[in-house]
Amino acid sequence: MLLSTIISELSEGMITSIEIFVLTLLFSIPLGLLIAGGRMSNFKPLQWLMKVYISIMRGTPLMLQLIVVFFGPYYLFGMTLSPDYRMIAVVIAFSINYAAYFAEIFRGGIESIPKGQYEAAQVLGYNKFETFFIIVLPQVIKIVLPSITNEVITLVKDTSLSFVLAIPEMFTVAKQIAAAEASISALLIAGVFYYVFNVVVAFLMERLENRLDYYD
Repeated sequence: MLLSTIISELSEGMITSIEIFVLTLLFSIPLGLLIAGGRMSNFKPLQWLMKVYISIMRGTPLMLQLIVVFFGPYYLFGMTLSPDYRMIAVVIAFSINYAAYFAEIFRGGIESIPKGQYEAAQVLGYNKFETFFIIVLPQVIKIVLPSITNEVITLVKDTSLSFVLAIPEMFTVAKQIAAAEASISALLIAGVFYYVFNVVVAFLMERLENRLDYYD
């Protein structure tokens, strides 16, 4: 197979990988923030529920979670699912998995903010909502951004796990081409694609981190 043909076929898989990547971040970051709030809640049942959720999500393989999310509705409730549900299941599994990691990152950032800032905000007349979103959250984002960057880079590579649900992302396409051609060329090219993708993500996150550097 010609190199241009391999790259063309891999590009289609790359689009799917990017779609999984973007949708996962779109859902998992806000969800992670909500879970962090529940994890820090004074309402003990909610706090323990979030602890258990985070423990399960971080303590079991993402591949297993993908399988459970996809096959669970059928085996638990007898639901007949459309083929389109494969992609939906991938996004759901990735989102709830990464939300658990983001939740702990956000929790660490929130707890690092001095209590005096909350008291000062109260003196200035801010309510709790305004205090969090105007004063606390911008500082938290700056603090946790390096850790978020590590998770985002990991996500780029983890998109390859969607092969377990037969989603034609880039790594799946590369394996199919490699098997058909009895050559590892497609896998090597896929490796280059992943590397470039990660370099771009790291560059953008570094730019964002620099923009948030208040002391420059």
